[in-house]
Amino acid sequence: MRVQPKAIKHYPLFIRGFFAKQKSTYGEVLLPGMLWGRSKWVFASVALLYGALNRKSSPLDGVLRSIVTVRVSQINHCEFCVDINGATLQKRGASEEKMLALKDWRASGEFDDQERAVLAYTEAVTYTDSQITDEMMQALRVHFDDDGIVELTGMIAFQNLSSKFNAALNIPPQGFCELPNLKTDD
Repeated sequence: MRVQPKAIKHYPLFIRGFFAKQKSTYGEVLLPGMLWGRSKWVFASVALLYGALNRKSSPLDGVLRSIVTVRVSQINHCEFCVDINGATLQKRGASEEKMLALKDWRASGEFDDQERAVLAYTEAVTYTDSQITDEMMQALRVHFDDDGIVELTGMIAFQNLSSKFNAALNIPPQGFCELPNLKTDD
């Protein structure tokens, strides 16, 4: 990693509470959290935003949110993100075949019309040389109202923030997902 975490005792108490929750959920503290936590204000803001986007009452179901986070992570070459988001996708009930097909989703029969519309939009938002087209928006409107499109765009933008942060700081995977073919794009 390009920046090292501090010893747990050097983080503010409220951040250590988040770390305790991570440890009970994942078996260990997540390395990105320890780096975000080097700035208590940034950590708090990122944690609140993620919580708002990943809530159970989101108009995007859990599998769809995880499909978005894995695909953005692949594009941005964030192996930590692919690792943890792939494990979350699996926990949320996606088949191994669907997970492995994500890198080449256009050629796969694993994805329904809603997922295909979301993946096309996800890639257009993430790749800087892509454009959002009227056709993409029409395909999304078949499945989402304006609020849903805003939440989807927020999830894509958040995962771009997270995966670019982690990739830039060279945060390694922590061994949550054991699927080697889910790795990042070349």
